[in-house]
Amino acid sequence: MKTVFQIKGMSCASCASAIERAVKKVAGVVGANVNFASEKLFVDYEGELDSKSLVEAVRKTGYEAISNDMNMPMGHDMSTEHDHAKAESDAEIKTLKNKLTFGIFASVIAIILSFGGSYISFIPKNLALLTLLVFATPVEFWVGRQFWRGAYFEFKNLRPGMDSLVVLGTGAAYFFSLIIALANLVPELSLVSLLKFEPYFDVAVVVTVFIILGKYLEARAKGSASEAIKKLLKLQAKTAHLVGADGDTKDIEITAVKIGDVLFIKQGEKIPVDGVIAEGAGSIDESMVTGESLPIDKKAGDKVIGATILKSGSLRMMAVKIGNDTFLAQIIRIVEEAQASKAPIQKLADRITQVFVPIVMTIAIITFITWMLFGPEPWLTYALVNFVAVLVVACPCALGLATPIAVITGTGKGAQNGIIIRNAQSLEFAGRINTVVLDKTGTITKGEPSVTQVIPLSDLKTEEIISIAASLGNNSTHPLSAAVLKEAQSKKISLNKIMDFKEIAGKGIKGKINDKEYFFGNKKLLADENIPINNEALSKSEEYESRGETTLFLSDNKNVLGMIMVADTLKDSARETVAKLEGMGIEVWMLTGDNEKTARAIAEKVGIKNVLASVLPEEKSKKVKDLQEKGKIVAMVGDGVNDAPALTQANIGIAIGTGTDIAIESAGITLSSGDPMGIYKSILLSRNTLKNIKQNLFWAYAYNTALIPVAAGVLYPLSHTLLNPMLAGAAMAFSSLSVVLNSLRLKNIKF
Repeated sequence: MKTVFQIKGMSCASCASAIERAVKKVAGVVGANVNFASEKLFVDYEGELDSKSLVEAVRKTGYEAISNDMNMPMGHDMSTEHDHAKAESDAEIKTLKNKLTFGIFASVIAIILSFGGSYISFIPKNLALLTLLVFATPVEFWVGRQFWRGAYFEFKNLRPGMDSLVVLGTGAAYFFSLIIALANLVPELSLVSLLKFEPYFDVAVVVTVFIILGKYLEARAKGSASEAIKKLLKLQAKTAHLVGADGDTKDIEITAVKIGDVLFIKQGEKIPVDGVIAEGAGSIDESMVTGESLPIDKKAGDKVIGATILKSGSLRMMAVKIGNDTFLAQIIRIVEEAQASKAPIQKLADRITQVFVPIVMTIAIITFITWMLFGPEPWLTYALVNFVAVLVVACPCALGLATPIAVITGTGKGAQNGIIIRNAQSLEFAGRINTVVLDKTGTITKGEPSVTQVIPLSDLKTEEIISIAASLGNNSTHPLSAAVLKEAQSKKISLNKIMDFKEIAGKGIKGKINDKEYFFGNKKLLADENIPINNEALSKSEEYESRGETTLFLSDNKNVLGMIMVADTLKDSARETVAKLEGMGIEVWMLTGDNEKTARAIAEKVGIKNVLASVLPEEKSKKVKDLQEKGKIVAMVGDGVNDAPALTQANIGIAIGTGTDIAIESAGITLSSGDPMGIYKSILLSRNTLKNIKQNLFWAYAYNTALIPVAAGVLYPLSHTLLNPMLAGAAMAFSSLSVVLNSLRLKNIKF
């Protein structure tokens, strides 16, 4: 089972790692994943989870865990906990803003008194020092309180992180300046030897304020990255019109809707929950959950999705899924889980982050000692300034944000366009694939075949052939059987009772009518039963198959009685999708159970050169594996139950959302609209997201690699250049912000 907690107080990626380690030790927990950017903890557990022990484990690491359980009761209003989370986020931003306002004012005072004090002759030195102390103290311990608190727990748990670096840097500058101030203000302390040194209150103040500025801008930007979830939540209807037993309607809260309730929907209103149209018809806009721009006409018996909009008409529907079982709720759950998951590329960043802070502390200490021993006068000042600069400039915030903020933005962008990405691993793999295998039925074609021709090959009439075939097909779920059954219904042909029915996967069906056995399927079925097909029938079959139609043979246990030709309609965007995929350098294959001629005819229509025909359902995953063994990174696209093993075998499975729940559960990406163009869009989105992550990581690493030596003073022997700690603070703050802003560019991808 899975549950989720909101985490308060995190400041860097090392915080997330510490929480994960602590939570994994709680009884019953089998997995824990913390996303620094979304500030959420996802916990996988078995049996009963002791939430109190988990919350206490998080508290001991210095953070607060607030339960935000995903397993809410039926009918639960999903927006409630998100409204609470938003209120928490808004309160945090307001607090940061207040601290920032005071901090900026204090910084201006500190800079004027530190750099311009000598020009303000009417301000005595002691008064300037006292003023600096008065303003620097609240900045250090109120504005920067979160850093001191975080550092306390980091050192307590022997896992120094960003807060430790900030506190060591600004704290060193503050307490050094405090001692200098006391030497001037309280002569009785006999600190005369320190009077030659200048205080660095301005460093302590300005660095702290710059870091708070970065946190403030970062918090606002992270909120923008998670807009997708907020927009999805806003789609949910708040009320519904319940139809009573007497036919009258009354308005009820959406949380009061029960399965089986009959609801009335007027033109322009949202569909309250998932269900089936019981009466009426209308045109429904499903763009908000599928990405489809055009409204879809629906009638009695058709399924409807909660949160979609009835653009025209009016209807009554029966509620089938409510609360957390609705399609919208499932999308939100999957997107939230994806945003909290870690991409494989992030593992490198996590490993580096674990050792990064201790290395930086070591470099800072070596820098301090080196300047103490070999630096010019005033050597203590140089040692302190460079020590602080190294600590401040090296804060690993950008490294911690590089991957998760891009994942949040990428998965959110996908959700808004009907591309539901299950986890960050799927997002990354989809960007690396070089081969796409398309299952024909339901992916390239609409999966709604229809009968085009019936050819009697015996004394049986056309209606009798359809009757027998449809009677057999009435017991099957295969789309071809459904096509024959639909033909019988349209012609009002009566059906017969079937005994000893059996379905042979990839071949056909058989059964008895009045103790006489019949077979209905392809050539393989008849070959297995040793039933001959004459040359005339084979010739006609080949003729139709060359046009992309499928031949189904009806026979008794001795002779072929007739042929039924069935054709499926290509999806409108199938050909364009194939062209776009090939334009991306991707090799496209079509996989089908159809014979070679039929398969080639259909493939030619959509521009596919590589065809795997006559593939039995149980062979699909093997065909995918064969391609993988040739070194190809494979995406399998399908929508049926028999596609599930192949979807799982592929490096990334892409399920057409209009297909079965089993296929969707087996896939890493679900296209909720069923439009094959979503395949191209999902790969384009994944490639852009992966590129964005690499950019973020590169600049985060390059930034630290370049500036830490500069902060340590390597340029001083050549050019007498040092990195001012205040500039180091500004650089650190804006490096994190640049990572966030770069990730937000993913929202502007044009499909």
